[in-house]
Amino acid sequence: MEHKTPQMDPSALFRIGYGLYVVTCNDGTKDNGLIVNTVCQLTSTPNRVAVTINKSNYSHDVIKADGRMNVNCLSEEAPFAVFEAFGFRSGRDVNKFADCTPLRAANGLVILPRYINAYLSLEVEQYVDLDTHGMFICKLTEAAVVSDAETMTYSFYQKNVKPRPQPEKKKGYVCKICGYVYEGDPLPEDFVCPLCKHGAQDFEPLQ
Repeated sequence: MEHKTPQMDPSALFRIGYGLYVVTCNDGTKDNGLIVNTVCQLTSTPNRVAVTINKSNYSHDVIKADGRMNVNCLSEEAPFAVFEAFGFRSGRDVNKFADCTPLRAANGLVILPRYINAYLSLEVEQYVDLDTHGMFICKLTEAAVVSDAETMTYSFYQKNVKPRPQPEKKKGYVCKICGYVYEGDPLPEDFVCPLCKHGAQDFEPLQ
């Protein structure tokens, strides 16, 4: 039997479906939160959930020391500002909840007041070292559904929430007489349109 040569296309991993979550914790002096897409229910009897966090994230060290976290399940209503607040700043440098009075679950940790459809309170039972990341295997201590809104998936975020890069606007000038476009800036004072032979005074900047 002929063996097929294994293929290795890393983009195949992008087809795995992911939700997006804000994981909250507390370091003893302040609340913190970060965006993750690696939350997975492992078993239902008993309920166990795995959360994987990059070791470079401040929350990784906080949760490893404290042993607790809340998982806030983001809904499709969440704006990009949520991802800016919890995904692009480090809790080492800023207090992400400094300007608000957040809600709290029974474990005392933060629950986001908006843009979530459920939350889970977790207590760490086991830690698995995955080199660059740590996996927290947790038992469920509290869970609640707070909205019927659809869960935010990574695919939905990429297509509908994440800002699209704007094409770079060309710099140049257009002839008001014939529409010829000169690309570049500035327009030479002695420039003559190659089509209608009008001078630089008949050109205006591209809009």
